[in-house]
Amino acid sequence: MSHVEEAEGTRRDFLYVATASAGAIATGAAIWPLINQMNPSADVQALASIEVDVSGVETGTQLKQLWLGKPVFIRRRTEEEIAAARNVDLAELRDPLARNANLPPDSDASDAHRALTEDGEWLVMIGVCTHLGCIPLGEQGDFGGWFCPCHGSHYDTAGRIRKGPAPRNLDVPKAAFVSDSVIRLG
Repeated sequence: MSHVEEAEGTRRDFLYVATASAGAIATGAAIWPLINQMNPSADVQALASIEVDVSGVETGTQLKQLWLGKPVFIRRRTEEEIAAARNVDLAELRDPLARNANLPPDSDASDAHRALTEDGEWLVMIGVCTHLGCIPLGEQGDFGGWFCPCHGSHYDTAGRIRKGPAPRNLDVPKAAFVSDSVIRLG
């Protein structure tokens, strides 16, 4: 192989590599907008964490707050509701997990793992039925908690599924008190 043929081979290899590199960069530039559009929009990111004033929520009532496009039930439970939730034998529950974003995923569904406060007075849950995404009605159903009239799912006073087609307890979002009367969601 002569020196000229050797140089030609090197030049040809360079052109192959340069063309492939340019093609890869062009493909990446064309695909990036498609990938980037799957990121949450600015308005959704702005609502990723909100603060809710609960100073007007009386014992035995609840507030419904829209967060990330979903209703969130913030309930201030009565002593009777707390006692009913805490006196449930965990073996009777259909879903044994707390479904609480504030706790490890394997936490049991005891009322203490579902309530926001140690005394059990405050309960915060995503207000979406885990069957088909309907919004349950409060203070209804066979267990005094929530009832989804669409397909007949009954939740108890801790938001745990007790009867009907729903497969899981109502989800508890990331939440915490930031003052005596303000809860941060997210």
